Amino acid sequence: MTFTRHLKSCPLSAIRSFILRKKPNIRNMSGMAGGLRPASIVALHRSLAPAFEKFCQANSGPLPLLGRSEPGKWTLPALGAVSDTRMDRPQFRKYEFGACTGSLTSLEEYLEQLKDMVTFFLGCSFSLEGALEKVGLLGRDPAGHGHTTVPCATIAGFCCPLVVTMRPIPKDKLEGLVQASCSMMGEQGQPIHIGDPEMLGIRDLSKPDYGHAVVCEPGEVPVFWPSPLTSLEAVSSYKTPLAFTSAPGCTVMTHLEDLKGPEAPASCLTPEGIPEVVPISQDPLHYSIASASAVQKIRELETIIGIDPGNRGVGHLLCKDELLRASLSLSHARSVLITTGFPTHFNHEPPEETDGPPGAIALAAFLQALEKGVSLIVDQRAWSLFQKLVEEAVERGVLKTQLPVLTYQGGSAGAARALLCDDRDPKSPRFDHLVAIERTGRAADGNYYNARKMNIKHLVDPIDDLFLAAQKIPGISSTGVGDGGNELGMGKVKEAVKSHIRNGDVIACDVEADFAVIAGVSTWGGCALACALYILNSCEVHGRYLRKATGPPRAAGAQNWTEALPSVSKEEKTLGILVQHKVRSGVSGNVGMEVDGLPFHGTHAQMIQKLLDVTMVHM
Repeated sequence: MTFTRHLKSCPLSAIRSFILRKKPNIRNMSGMAGGLRPASIVALHRSLAPAFEKFCQANSGPLPLLGRSEPGKWTLPALGAVSDTRMDRPQFRKYEFGACTGSLTSLEEYLEQLKDMVTFFLGCSFSLEGALEKVGLLGRDPAGHGHTTVPCATIAGFCCPLVVTMRPIPKDKLEGLVQASCSMMGEQGQPIHIGDPEMLGIRDLSKPDYGHAVVCEPGEVPVFWPSPLTSLEAVSSYKTPLAFTSAPGCTVMTHLEDLKGPEAPASCLTPEGIPEVVPISQDPLHYSIASASAVQKIRELETIIGIDPGNRGVGHLLCKDELLRASLSLSHARSVLITTGFPTHFNHEPPEETDGPPGAIALAAFLQALEKGVSLIVDQRAWSLFQKLVEEAVERGVLKTQLPVLTYQGGSAGAARALLCDDRDPKSPRFDHLVAIERTGRAADGNYYNARKMNIKHLVDPIDDLFLAAQKIPGISSTGVGDGGNELGMGKVKEAVKSHIRNGDVIACDVEADFAVIAGVSTWGGCALACALYILNSCEVHGRYLRKATGPPRAAGAQNWTEALPSVSKEEKTLGILVQHKVRSGVSGNVGMEVDGLPFHGTHAQMIQKLLDVTMVHM
């Protein structure tokens, strides 16, 4: 460390002179004066340079391009390569038609070939050591590197899987390390996955493809960053006749002013970029990341929908950050199954109430805009009603395209798994998130009750079984949205329901969801989930984490996302469709433009506008 500090105070010419003499053990050079930085290299024929540059730009996480040389201007062999360990080991790799055919200590014998080549300089992740030191984790074992099943964006023939580096981090240091690494390394310091390695296609951390195995001790979480060793896979996959790369673990020192191209990104710790780490799943273990500003907005949404216009005591059911965790989990989902329908008016036809379906349609519309699979599942008795609701929502522009409307009657022990998984295989789930919005939920005695303790089991199919089965299938998460405690998913807060909700000792739902979103009116919860998804997918920090720092940002879809948000007009159209089909308000039993006895024009329209105001500010 003393030696490194001495080098920082040296003139650049003296540092270059030192490198010329090939002295060993030069480490952690990224902070040196004059722009001297460690870099790994890729040297390719000049004809491939434009494509490889675009490939790096499209996959800036694993391939942070510091710059490139002009064709034929190879100067680094004179400087030599600087290893992070010792100088007598091979410093370069030679590739011929995709195969590594040699490990070299110098490239001097290939100077003639290098005249027709362009050298690319890729940033290294050694600055992570500084972040580890900042949170008291310096001196830990070096990270291993491994292949994933995550594909990099393909550009002009360059295609390869992402390579990652892993560090085991104690849970109590996790957020501090992520913030420190982003502060010191910019967006390159942001991890691309936190949790179960199998979610990246890595089956065995004890067998890394590069480097040494690093073991996670109890209380530690595996954290993954994109690795510049991805460049070796890119060169190998292209099968060019001749190419050179740095050997794993070796770098060259380069001066950025001598290069053509951008410098490394600045810190991402702006007010909009401070990352927050949020646990969203235990099986498999999975954390997500979003900016502090995005997290704060979603917390504002949760506060807004938590008001209790019916004075039912729902404030006692509130659990902090359930909306945040539910929306983060939905953001990672590929296919979502939504259920709704509460037949509280058992003496009328149809017996459904107006709360629930509008929130389900609002969430489905936004999931469609995010290009996720989304289906609706309802009671067989009500299938025709919901099929018409979906069709007319498409006709009126509330939904972009038709939703599959499914039913489930149970019948056998394996029926739920058969619906949730391909070939009943829990390793192949059809859906990775289930959402219930104002869906009647099963009580402890096996019956289903409305708020007045009336048993409506004869009108209800056992869709609860799907949520119970999902608890035993890794990779399927669930969310319940409710406003009275008798809704599917509210088993997570059933003790509070029993203590604080009228008739709670009888009506409390016994079936849990992973996340319990509480709202004064359940439809508000569905709309809030859609708004939260908009906030997350407009957040650069979360977007980078979602795409594993590969491929371009998804900002191009922002306009479509805006159009897919809930609006006063769209919610009015959905409620109008329900009224046309004689669906009644939950509290009053009226057939009219109201939900839970509250008028649409005024109460509900005002709530939708409040959610939109929070969602769209500074976007």
